[in-house]
Amino acid sequence: MKLCSACLIGVRCRYDGKDKLNRKVVELVKKEVLIPVCPEQLGGLSTPREPSEQRGNRVLTESGKDVTKNFERGAEEVLTLAKLFEIKGAIFKQRSPSCGCGKIYDGTFSGKIVKGDGITTALLRRNGIKVVSEESL
Repeated sequence: MKLCSACLIGVRCRYDGKDKLNRKVVELVKKEVLIPVCPEQLGGLSTPREPSEQRGNRVLTESGKDVTKNFERGAEEVLTLAKLFEIKGAIFKQRSPSCGCGKIYDGTFSGKIVKGDGITTALLRRNGIKVVSEESL
């Protein structure tokens, strides 16, 4: 049993109200249990919502609103689910400020990618949960 970014299995929960359906993840659902999560929704953000990126230890919307607390709350909720279901792994959406796994946008909203983990990925990793991106499948 693993967690997965809900957008990867077709849930329209991204900032733009769309999904990021990934056929490999959908095929994986047929073989193992994947629990879909959207940390941003679990943190109280609406769908659709203004795009956000990490800038240092903060998460800011494109207009400059600080939504760090929402991202942290969502990450904590995902960790609660992981502990409840004794989850040891997750498949998350690359480059997301929540779910990014080794690559995230740089916080300038220019499309530039830098090394780093999203808020939820970082928290799960600190708690011993292996997180991979859908790109590594």
